Amino acid sequence: MLWNMIGIGLIIVAGLGYVGFRYRAYHREQRTDVTEPGGFTIESLTEKVKNSLHELSHGQLADAGLHEEEYRRRINQRAEMRKALKGCVSGSISDKTYVKNLISDLLTRSIGLNKSNVDEVIPFAEPELLTSQDQFEIVFYLYQQQFGMDALSRLIDTYDLGRLRMEEGIQDGGGFYISEEDIQYVFECEYRELGFREKTDIIVQRIYQHYKGFSVVDEIRDQRIDGVSGGVSGMLDAMQDVRLRQPSSWNDLLEAGLEDAQTQAPLNGMQSVWIFYKGKSIHLAFLSFGSIRELKRVCQNIYKYNYPGQLSEANGYKVNEMKDGSRVVVVRPPFAESWAFFVRKFDIPNASLEQLITGTNAELPITILQYLMKGSRITAVTGAQGSGKTTLLMAMVKHIYASYTLRVQEMAFELQLRRIYSRRNILSFRETEHISGQQGLDLQKKTDGTVNILGEVASDEVAAWMIQMSQVASLFTLFTHHAKTFRDLVFSLRNSLLKTGMFQHEHIAEEQVVSVINFDVHMKKDAEGRRYIERITECLPRAEQSDSVEERNGFTFRNVVEYQNGGYVVTAPISAGSIIDMRDQMTLQDAAEFDRFIARYWGDHYDH
Repeated sequence: MLWNMIGIGLIIVAGLGYVGFRYRAYHREQRTDVTEPGGFTIESLTEKVKNSLHELSHGQLADAGLHEEEYRRRINQRAEMRKALKGCVSGSISDKTYVKNLISDLLTRSIGLNKSNVDEVIPFAEPELLTSQDQFEIVFYLYQQQFGMDALSRLIDTYDLGRLRMEEGIQDGGGFYISEEDIQYVFECEYRELGFREKTDIIVQRIYQHYKGFSVVDEIRDQRIDGVSGGVSGMLDAMQDVRLRQPSSWNDLLEAGLEDAQTQAPLNGMQSVWIFYKGKSIHLAFLSFGSIRELKRVCQNIYKYNYPGQLSEANGYKVNEMKDGSRVVVVRPPFAESWAFFVRKFDIPNASLEQLITGTNAELPITILQYLMKGSRITAVTGAQGSGKTTLLMAMVKHIYASYTLRVQEMAFELQLRRIYSRRNILSFRETEHISGQQGLDLQKKTDGTVNILGEVASDEVAAWMIQMSQVASLFTLFTHHAKTFRDLVFSLRNSLLKTGMFQHEHIAEEQVVSVINFDVHMKKDAEGRRYIERITECLPRAEQSDSVEERNGFTFRNVVEYQNGGYVVTAPISAGSIIDMRDQMTLQDAAEFDRFIARYWGDHYDH
C-alpha cells in the first residue's frame, strides 16, 4: 500500500512538472515569436494581442484547478472583458480605455515589449524615419495629455490649419486641407524625447485602432469636433489600378484616360479622411486607411451600437447613433460608389444660444428665439446641411417652459435632449425597419405631449403629419427642414400635402401650410465655415397683410431680423396678432419683459 501511494505521488509530481514545463514553454513561444529579427512590428504585435485576448476570453477556466472564490473572480473578470471588447466599438470611452489598458499589460508583461525594443515598433529614436501618420499621432498624443478632448481643436487653431487654401496649381483648386508638409512642420515644432510609458501608449493606440477601433480616425472621432467621415474622396478602384503602375510621366496618365491631370498627383480612395470642424469640411490629406479592406472594416463596425440590422447589398445604408450620442451613417456598394461613413457629433456642453449666436447685436436674435419658445410659436429651423440647424434646435429647447412635456421624432437619436435637460419630461422616438416615422408620430398623440419636436421633416408623410399635428395635437411644434427660402419651405410642405392625398387643391393645401407655420429661423454657413442666422421670418395670415409685407403666390411673409455686414438688425416689426398670441402663452413676468423688448426695438410701430 505504501509503495502504491509513493508511486501515485511520483506520478502526480511528474504530471505537475510537465504542466509547468508546457506553461513556461508557451510563454517562451509568446515572447520569442516577436523577438526574432523584424518581429517587433505593429502587425506582429497586433496578431499576438488578438491571440492572447482570444485565449483569455475563451479559454477553459475549469482546467486551471482554481479554488471556488478565485474561479468566480476569474469568471467575473472574463465577463467584464467580453463586455468591454463588444462595447468599445460602439463609442464607449470607458470600454475603450479598459481594452487599451489590457493591451498595454499584455505587451509589457507577456509579449516582452521593453525599453530596448520599443523603438523597433515605431522608430521614435530616428525622427527622420517617421511617417506622417507617426508624426501626427505623436504630436496628437502630446496635445491629448494637455487638452484631452480639445486636443485636435487646439492643434488646428494653434497652427491655423483650418484656414482656407486657394493655391494655384492645385488640381481641385484648393480648399480646406491639412497636408503632410503641415504635419512635418508641426512635428518639428512640438517634438520632444518620449519616455517608455509614452511610447507604449502610442503603440497601444495604434494596435487598438487596427484591432477593435476605427483605424486612423479612432482617436479623432472621440474629439470635440462636429464630425468625421471617410471614403468620400480620391480615385476609386479602377483608377487606383492605373496609379499603382507608377507611370514615369504624366503622359502615361493621360494615355490611361486621366485627361485632366495637373501638377498635383491625384489621391487614391484610401487618403479619404475628413473632419467637420467649426462648420468647415477639412481634408486630412496626410492620413490614409491603407487599404480598401481597412475602410470596409470600419464601415462594417462603426454603426452596430444596439444592433440596428445588417448592412448588405440589398440594404445598402444604415443610419444609427453611437453610445456617446453621435449620429452615424454608413453606405456601401452597389448603393454608393464606395464604402463610406459619416459621423456627426453634437457639442452638448455648448448647446446654448449665447454660445451659438455671435456677432454685433447678437442679443437681438437670441432674445427673439427665447420669446418664440415662451410664446409657443410653431417654428421651423431651415438651412443647408452643416449649417447648424440641429444644434440650434437643441439650444432653443432650453427656453420652452420646463412644465411642458416634449415628444421627439427623429430618424436617429441625435438631439440627445434628455442628456441636456435630464429633469424634464422628454421621450424620443425614431424610425425602425418595422415602425415607420408616420406610425411613430401617430403614437405620440397618445403620450401626453405638449410640444412636438421633429428632428427633420424629410419625407412627404412626416411633413403632412406635422401640418395636421400642429393644428390639433399639440400646443406647438418645432422642426428642421432643408428649404433655402421661406417660399421654398411653404411650397415643399404644400407639395407634401398634395402627394399624400391629404388635399386635392393646391390653393387649399397652401393655405393650410401658411396657417400653421408662425416663424422660420434660417441658418447659413459662409465659405469660411462661419455659421449664423441669416434671417428670422414671420408668416402672416391674409387678414394681417400690410404695405410692408412681401406677397408672393397667395401667402405673405416678412423678415423681422436679418444678418447684415457682420451684425443683426431689425427690418420689420413682429405683427400685432403674433405679439398678442405670444403674450397669452407667457407668464406675467415674461409678458412684461417681452413688452419692454418690443418697445425697445419696434416701439414706433405700436401703441402701448
